[in-house]
Amino acid sequence: MSTENCFSIKEVMNPAERERYLFGELRETLSRAKTDSVYYQQLLQNVNAASIQCREDLASLPVTRKADLIRFQAGHPPFGGLNGVDPGAVARLFQSPGPIQEPEGKGDDWWRMGQAFYAAGFRAGDIVHNTLSYHLSPGGFIMDSGARACGCAVIPAGTGQTELQLQVIDSLKPTGYCGTPSFLKTLLEKADEKGQELSFTHAMVSGEALPESLRSYFQCRGIQCFQCYATADLGLIAYESHGSAGMVVAEDIILEILNPDTCEVVPEGGIGEVVVTSFNPEYPMIRFATGDLSAVAEGSSDCGRTNSRIRGWLGRTDMSTKVRGLFVHPNQVTTIVQRHHGIIKAQFSISHEEGKDRLTLLYESNDQVDTEALEKSIKSVTRLRGETQRVETLAKDDQLIVDERG
Repeated sequence: MSTENCFSIKEVMNPAERERYLFGELRETLSRAKTDSVYYQQLLQNVNAASIQCREDLASLPVTRKADLIRFQAGHPPFGGLNGVDPGAVARLFQSPGPIQEPEGKGDDWWRMGQAFYAAGFRAGDIVHNTLSYHLSPGGFIMDSGARACGCAVIPAGTGQTELQLQVIDSLKPTGYCGTPSFLKTLLEKADEKGQELSFTHAMVSGEALPESLRSYFQCRGIQCFQCYATADLGLIAYESHGSAGMVVAEDIILEILNPDTCEVVPEGGIGEVVVTSFNPEYPMIRFATGDLSAVAEGSSDCGRTNSRIRGWLGRTDMSTKVRGLFVHPNQVTTIVQRHHGIIKAQFSISHEEGKDRLTLLYESNDQVDTEALEKSIKSVTRLRGETQRVETLAKDDQLIVDERG
């Protein structure tokens, strides 16, 4: 693979050279975080940054878990002390469901998404229709920054309003789509009903699973569809590329696959928790355990990129899960129940039907419950539309979230 076909020359680095580069960045990040971050001052007080030379040394550093962020941030708002600059010095502040606060720094392509869009075929001059939310959560801005890093123009469409979105697509003729795969399918189906041809030729999707059947459906509609794995805390983690099974690990991060119970590195090919170290000075993440499960893919990528690959998202270590691009957390069920008299216990049931995620609150009650008000609570707490269903007995009453998507 020639450097002319890369977004960055880092993508074809010799692996040993990449390791030297990454650990140089890590040492600088550790030194800076010990000075600038309240959280890391305490966590890393006994760590000599200069001594961290390789992955074996990295394994001696403590792990910070995403599952603890809500508690950290409640005790030290807004970012739990992990931030390396004052909150007023960042470009944007977000609040994702949980609630969890995240910052965005002022640098170009701060989320490092350009490499994913470039690998998916997005190029300067493309017009990209971005359907992730720009409201409070960072998804829309994450995608937006990646498309613009490739020289694309972006339509900030956001979520919902399908009819209006079809009008915009018909008028502006975007060649690229980014958002969830289920909403791309919705747009295609609604366009078919209207006899409208969509102008999309390639797509970048995230936030949901992309079954091969759905990818094939897009292919038959003339849309090359690729997916990426990114989070609001870390930005891009891995992405698909032409001619390569699995997902290429993003540049400028260190990715580990650890046993979630022991924090030991799992053997290559084994399933474990995705733990990422990133180097943004505004919000450094050092051995940040995402709660997501994956595994290192064997062999090298056919696309010519030299970084390691993972098999993609393989589940969660905890009960939190992603629905239509947003995380749903167990504590949100508790919050909803507390708002409504008469509910004894409840749980979220998540299914996948006709290419779309379906969120249903199952509940036991000893009194009449205003289901319209209950649905409004689901929307306000999770930012997702959900259904409700009263049941005599919850089938799995020891779980607040039951994911039936398989």
